[in-house]
Amino acid sequence: MSDVVNAAVAALSEKLSGGFAGRAKFIIEGEGALMLDTAGVRAGDEEADVTLTADRETFEGILSGDVNPTAAFMQGKLSVDGDMGLAMQLGAVLS
Repeated sequence: MSDVVNAAVAALSEKLSGGFAGRAKFIIEGEGALMLDTAGVRAGDEEADVTLTADRETFEGILSGDVNPTAAFMQGKLSVDGDMGLAMQLGAVLS
């Protein structure tokens, strides 16, 4: 597991302290994947209701609040596969 994934797990765990009502996967290109669900946040690459994919820079920008998830999606920097409603809920939590 990469340092980027470890740092992302820690940062997202703070933002989603009560877990996430759904199964989401966030793939950080070249680094690894994170799972978000009712149990919390962990490194992993399992089946999910929605999968979001971005490069490291975009992902870190979303976490820091410098990049709006909706804008990243519209610019093609963030791809979403699966339940768009769940992706929007996650984007609202991360903003």
